[in-house]
Formats: sequence, structure tokens, C-alpha cells
Amino acid sequence: MDKITERQIIGSFYKTLSQNNGAAWIDQVSNYFTSDQKSEEYAWIGQSPVMREWIGGRNAKGFKENNLTIANKHFEATIDFLVKDLRRDKTGQILTRINELARRTNAHWASLLSILILNAEATPCYDGQYFFDTDHEEGKSGQQSNDISVDISALPAAVHGTPAAPSVPEFQGAIASGIQQIVSFVDDQNEPMNEDASAFMVMVPVSLMNVAMQAVATPVQVAESQTALQAMKSNFSISVVTNARLSSWTDKFALFRTDSAIKSFIRQEETGVSLKVKGAGSEYEFDNDAHQYGVDTWRNVGYGYWQNSCLIKLT
Repeated sequence: MDKITERQIIGSFYKTLSQNNGAAWIDQVSNYFTSDQKSEEYAWIGQSPVMREWIGGRNAKGFKENNLTIANKHFEATIDFLVKDLRRDKTGQILTRINELARRTNAHWASLLSILILNAEATPCYDGQYFFDTDHEEGKSGQQSNDISVDISALPAAVHGTPAAPSVPEFQGAIASGIQQIVSFVDDQNEPMNEDASAFMVMVPVSLMNVAMQAVATPVQVAESQTALQAMKSNFSISVVTNARLSSWTDKFALFRTDSAIKSFIRQEETGVSLKVKGAGSEYEFDNDAHQYGVDTWRNVGYGYWQNSCLIKLT
């Protein structure tokens, strides 16, 4: 077998990159925007006006002052191959590593968004409050909470579990409470924001994966709960996503509305992913008898609408 060439390595990287777009949930909870400068300001974050009776002419509503700015950051990952390894590799280990680099690159958005989710109870969003908070308030909305607690012992269930190991009926009740909370949100004019909601995503850590999937896949097990999740399942599409990056969560999960035009998060990208090479004939090869393959991009993420999200803590 001949030595693996730079063309083979680059071709394999981009082929793998194009075949795997990363976790499917990324597009469901975030809007993607391109950028052409150091940072971007999102002045449109906030609510649009509602229809009103025409009295005395139009009443235009401009951008609100509580906007959001996202600065692009430079991210990279680089691997190093010795020339002798490129020459001797007969088992495809070099291409395996470069393909893994492509998969890790595609996982980067999931990593950035998961960090946002993990930090959401202590990081402000566009309204100045923490993204998951109990006292969001704008205009005429009154205080609203997208950070709720559900006492599972108070939910109807034949068998009761614990916050870290709830029973299926208890978890069904918790999901129903989260959906009800999101549907109840109003804008700064006290108008409903999610009355047209039709799809929700339940995002759980690995420890709650089994009970979450059972809760959504099976009929509600307790008659008293029929007016809750079972009725909701006939009106809403409810899916479950397991996010292994939320390993610090043991007794809570997040719920997202996924059919809204403006999502819970923003993905911003100034430059797409590119692979750069210090290869054959380079000064690096001369000095180190090795080649380097590095991927980099300028991008970042930020919080969008908190009104499309709810953190549910089990107590």
C-alpha cells in the first residue's frame, strides 16, 4: 500500500464532514445566522406588535433597547502525523483519526449549545434576567417563570419514585407541567406568545433517558392524568432527546418549543469550517519530519427567546 497522500486525507475529512451535520436537535432549538464582522447585534430580539383597531393613524413599534450582542470567537483543533506513520500505515488508522476530527468538528455546535444550557440559570439573556429564571418581566407581561419545580410526590402515580429516579407517570406529569408553563407565556403587551405551539422537545441527561422515553412513548398510566399529558399528546408533537453533555443534571430536564420561527438559541458563524495543512515540502515537515492538519472556524452562540424554553426541576 502506498503512503497516504494529503489529497486522500483532505478528501476524507470533507466527505465525513458533509455526511454528518451533527446532532439533529441543534436546528430544532437554534437559529443559524452568518456574520461578516467581529460581533453582531440582534436588536430584533423582543416581541412584534399585535393587531389593533385603527384609531388616529398607525402606531409603529420599533426595536427595543434590550438587544443582544454576540461576539465571534476563534476555535481550532489540530492533529499531528509523523511522516513515518503516514508511510507505514497499512490499517487505515490515519484516515480513522482524520474522520474522527470531522465528527468532532460537527459536534462543536452541540458542545457550545450544551454549555449555554448548563449555564442558563446563571447567565443573562436579552431581557437582563438569567435565561432560566423565575422573574422575567417585560412591559405588561407581569412576572413569568421558565424555571419551575414540580413536586412529584403530589402527582397521581401508583408507584412513587425520587427526583433522580421518578416513575413514568410522575415524569409524564412533569412534562405536562412544562408544556403548560410554556403555553402560558405572554409578551410585553400581555398577548399569548405560544398559543399556536405544536411541537416540543424534552431534553434529558442520560440518567433520565429511560423514564423520559417511556413517558412519551407509552399511554399515561394513571386515570387522573388523562387530562394532562395524554390530552397534550393528541394536540402536540412531543419528542425526547438525550444529551450526554448534561451529566451534571440528576433531577431536572429542559423542555423546548421547536416549531417557533425564533428559537431558544442563536448560532452565529463568521467563517465556515476549513482544514489547513502543513504538509509535504513545508518548513514544518523539514523541522519535525511530521505533518499537521488543523481545522478552525470563527463562530459563537447566544440566547434567543427564553419564552420557548422551560427548566423543570423534580422535587
